[in-house]
Amino acid sequence: MHALSLAAPAAETTSSAWLVPAALLGIALIIALISYFKVHPFLSLTLGSLLVGIVAQLPVADTIAAFTKGFGDTAAGVGVLIALGAMFGLLLADSGGADQIVDTIVGRSSPQLLPWAMALVGALIGLPMFFEIGLVLLMPVIVLVARRSGQSLIRIGIPALAGLSAMHGLVPPHPGPLVAISALNADLGITLGLGVLIAIPTVALAGPIFARYAARWVDVPAPELYVTAENAGPGTATSEGGIATITGGGGTGTGTGTGDTGVSGRHRPSFRMTLTTVLVPVVLMLSKAGADIFAAKGNSTRIALDNLGTPLVALLIAVVVAIFTLGRGSGMDRRAIADSMERSLPPIAGILVIVSAGGGFKQTLISTGIGKLVADWVGGSGLSVLLLAWLVAVLIRLATGSATVATVTASGILAPLATTLSTGETSLLVLAIGSGSLFFSHVNDAGFWLVKEYFGLTVGQTLKSWSIMETLISVVGLIFVLLLSLVI
Repeated sequence: MHALSLAAPAAETTSSAWLVPAALLGIALIIALISYFKVHPFLSLTLGSLLVGIVAQLPVADTIAAFTKGFGDTAAGVGVLIALGAMFGLLLADSGGADQIVDTIVGRSSPQLLPWAMALVGALIGLPMFFEIGLVLLMPVIVLVARRSGQSLIRIGIPALAGLSAMHGLVPPHPGPLVAISALNADLGITLGLGVLIAIPTVALAGPIFARYAARWVDVPAPELYVTAENAGPGTATSEGGIATITGGGGTGTGTGTGDTGVSGRHRPSFRMTLTTVLVPVVLMLSKAGADIFAAKGNSTRIALDNLGTPLVALLIAVVVAIFTLGRGSGMDRRAIADSMERSLPPIAGILVIVSAGGGFKQTLISTGIGKLVADWVGGSGLSVLLLAWLVAVLIRLATGSATVATVTASGILAPLATTLSTGETSLLVLAIGSGSLFFSHVNDAGFWLVKEYFGLTVGQTLKSWSIMETLISVVGLIFVLLLSLVI
């Protein structure tokens, strides 16, 4: 049988008989190193890539060349976007803008609507922020709202977690979706729009609706002692006379939603200004997608929106706008703004090298011809590409505990399939992988332990609440992806 390959060097040196074992052994090594030996995912992905090339009989020099090309291309295409997103997210927290969104929405909700309000808060905060940062930021609010309303911590907390998690797995500019978009050559604007469309009902079902039942079998009250300043990250909170006072890096204020003035002349930006700033990159990227669909090529409006809606330009504009509306708007001086920008980058260094190494692994799979072999097999099997993508991501997620590793690895395996799909179908493929990457978080996932400790749960309680919630997001997300595939 002739070798199957996407690159000339691979065709001369690899045998198709070794392609599947090479892929399986490479993935197994990555899983074993991450799960059992606790090796950093960056090193695990690098070693896995080398093993794939060696077993597939690709020369070591070609294997290294493929890995470094994939690493560099991913870092160039995704790294800048992740860095800009981190800058925007921390400035939102430090200015008090995130607290303003939280206080305004929660302060205007009745007890019956509080879980739905918390889901909305989680989704809005999760739009520009990484999951871990959003959780640390929201924990003070979750605890205070649960204590003041007398409702279960699970009833209030699960909706917020659902909003954060769904955005993390389905909506760019989070690392996982960005890597999948880059690997599969999907349209970012269309993927963003479809991701938000799927995330809305998914958050509703896995958040407020599921929380109603989860609170019955995991009935835990909010802790009496509040989160300390050391582990609350950029935001801390206290309760004074029944009014929540939340302190962000940029100032303090009571939760009235009016941009209250705090210490040192700082004050929160208004809710309207904060929300407008958060939505700037979303609107720009969605406008580009809309122009590409409805406007003719060469149209001046389409050209302008294509330029402004390019992910790099859209996020860069958002950061610049945030400097004035959130930074200067809250009374932060130039030194404080610069400090916020500087502090945003070190925490994402690990994420950057992981997603870049994932890109290297993807390119190694492509260069050996494994990806094309999988694509040919799927084409002849009649199996749904979207279902296959979800299953691959689920298996890697269960084994490694990392949504990002699951996304980048599944994207690499399925990249050749994307060449046969339309633009909309490719975006749905990204979202199917993103949904699968969230399936059943358990003890090998850092997020599992983060939720367990912050909520004061046992391992069993965490499995019955957080883990089931993640599974619901994954399954419901897949269902809506499949439904959309009927019309796209």
